[in-house]
Amino acid sequence: MSSRMFKFGVTAASACVGSVVAAWSIDRWNSPHVVNNAVATPPKRKRTLPLRAEQIKSLMSGEEFDVLIIGGGATGAGCALDAQTRGLKTALVELDDFASGTSSRSTKLIHGGVRYLQKAILGLDLEQYRMVKEALQERATMLESAPHLTHPLPIMLPVYTWWQVPYYWVGIKAYDLVAGDRNVKSSYLLSKNDALELFPMLKKDKLCGAIVYYDGQQDDARMCLAVALTAARHGATVCNHVEVKELLKKPDSKGKLVLCGAKVKDHISGKEFTVKAKCIINATGPFTDSIRKMDDPTVKSICCPSSGVHIVLPGYYSPDQMGLLDPSTSDGRVIFFLPWQRQTIAGTTDLPCEITHSPKPTEDEIQFILSEIKNYLNADVEVRRGDVLSAWSGIRPLVSDPNKDDTQSLARNHIVHVSQSNLITIAGGKWTTYRAMAEHTVDAAIKACNLKPERAEAVTSYLKIEGGQGWTPTMYIRLVQDFGLECEVAQHLAKSYGDRAFAVSKMASLTGKRWPIIGNRIHPEFPYIDAEIRYGVREYACSAVDMIARRLRLAFLNVQAASEALPVVVDIMGEELGWSKDEKERQIKHATEFLANEMGHAINRTSKERIPIKLSKEEIQTYVKRFQLIDKDKKGYVSINDIRRALKSFGDGDVSGEQLHEILKEIDTNMNGQVELDEYLQMMSAIKTGDVAYSRFARMAELEEAKHEAANLKTKISVDRSGGGL
Repeated sequence: MSSRMFKFGVTAASACVGSVVAAWSIDRWNSPHVVNNAVATPPKRKRTLPLRAEQIKSLMSGEEFDVLIIGGGATGAGCALDAQTRGLKTALVELDDFASGTSSRSTKLIHGGVRYLQKAILGLDLEQYRMVKEALQERATMLESAPHLTHPLPIMLPVYTWWQVPYYWVGIKAYDLVAGDRNVKSSYLLSKNDALELFPMLKKDKLCGAIVYYDGQQDDARMCLAVALTAARHGATVCNHVEVKELLKKPDSKGKLVLCGAKVKDHISGKEFTVKAKCIINATGPFTDSIRKMDDPTVKSICCPSSGVHIVLPGYYSPDQMGLLDPSTSDGRVIFFLPWQRQTIAGTTDLPCEITHSPKPTEDEIQFILSEIKNYLNADVEVRRGDVLSAWSGIRPLVSDPNKDDTQSLARNHIVHVSQSNLITIAGGKWTTYRAMAEHTVDAAIKACNLKPERAEAVTSYLKIEGGQGWTPTMYIRLVQDFGLECEVAQHLAKSYGDRAFAVSKMASLTGKRWPIIGNRIHPEFPYIDAEIRYGVREYACSAVDMIARRLRLAFLNVQAASEALPVVVDIMGEELGWSKDEKERQIKHATEFLANEMGHAINRTSKERIPIKLSKEEIQTYVKRFQLIDKDKKGYVSINDIRRALKSFGDGDVSGEQLHEILKEIDTNMNGQVELDEYLQMMSAIKTGDVAYSRFARMAELEEAKHEAANLKTKISVDRSGGGL
């Protein structure tokens, strides 16, 4: 039997390697053009970043742009940087905020696609092979261009059937081979014991070993923003919260109607105006068809939206620097389980959905991810619904190619399409290939619209992204030494802003403490400081949602913490932007709705409300006693004053009103400003079943009982102290 399986393994290995070599040989004769970095001259960038008001003024100037890009996601920002650095006068407008859609809701991986390579080899699919090869080349470029926002990440593929070890090993080695000299790091094989040492949470039963390979990881929203800011520093006009209302056309020299500009509206000032442009690029992701139909109402839709949900769990679910890949879930999908920003991110799902600006995660999708995670973690790790800190849905814009007659099949790669009126549409693709997609799009725009760039070829393959020029891995030490920042805060600033972290630090306020000297945190559990909010306004943040979701990643990391930090964020933004009291209230309301609907806050609360009370008679008696100890006035409910009184008795006299309300909100499912007995019992039942991770109110009630018992003991005289009798 073992001899047969050995032969099977050798045959599989030979077939896989042979397929890769054959594909490589064919690909050599038809490889994409590569820019000669040695002879290209990088364009100079501006020292200062223009204010948003200056960008809007440029947009309203009436001057004609060479290129107007619609969409501020990864692809749109990439197009803006590519076009501007070639010497084309470029403008970009985005309805919401940079990376507000799919570009901030990814798995955070920079990858070529292991499963795509498997399909390419087994199916001898040359097109899919080239797609993986391009992505692996771009993976290396991203890691080089933004070293502060990206880093290599080892990902473990555990194997529970021994004959699959050689099969997966050959596949992963083929992944390394296709990357060639652009490979991140070489993959390697692990024994069972070594795998458990590196990933202690892994299920031990029947584990044969594991294979570790490398991909890249990024902060996707900040990466997109950095690309847009780099374009702005090179002279591009980039404006968020500007909506395209209408596309304008005029006859060209041959009498053909071609696009010549757009009517737009600035949602911050409310002003509407016209932007002239020789060429318009549609880079709107899931909303591709809405712009295409604005150009030509008769065109067929090409976008097939798919929802991908991710959840965030506490950091203890995974090692600091080791991800996990589930290659075959119960329904055939792939799920990643990755450390990210000291938390753990898990996903994704893949279901057809409606196109919307506000995609929402569903309870079924969250439960699916949790159930798949359980299959790979050992029994000591109890996977609880209550541990879900945040959840979000991103819409992946799968497209059919309008350049082909058969538009029923979805394109595996990105497509570039030029309409009759010269609307350049770029659609499909993925985050990793954003730069190559932009290059292909601008190439098509130059040809279709007869543009005259200073540089015929793209220069973005060797351009450093905002913050990457002066960054080093130990730069954070200078921030600690020069400014007196906490080490954790300094590391965060260096990774998020690169060499711009010094500009951020200069805006930090004094703490009034011996250490740290500067840098007041906006939430005690996260290294975000007040200066980042002030600097975020200079990075074109216009709303509280812009700040907590994309300048800071707090909404994605912990929705409850984001809610708690919201008043501080709005106050500081209000100072910077001159908001009135009414505007501050509007911003808090809008951000609260965003957290509830798009970041999973509401669904987390709903999941608690659905939990039936499953407590024993003894447990109910214990909890009723604790509840009555807090409700000293025997009102039948616990008010915020009862909570304040209890906390003071524990020595927590400095608890703010906001903190008191947060404690109350955790358990007040009836939303009537008070805690009733049934709400408390439901909370304790949820904690028991794991549907809720913890509750400050529950801990307070437990301490109240302990204090009461201690007081009772003091009133009793022991037998020993009384002399043993009368």
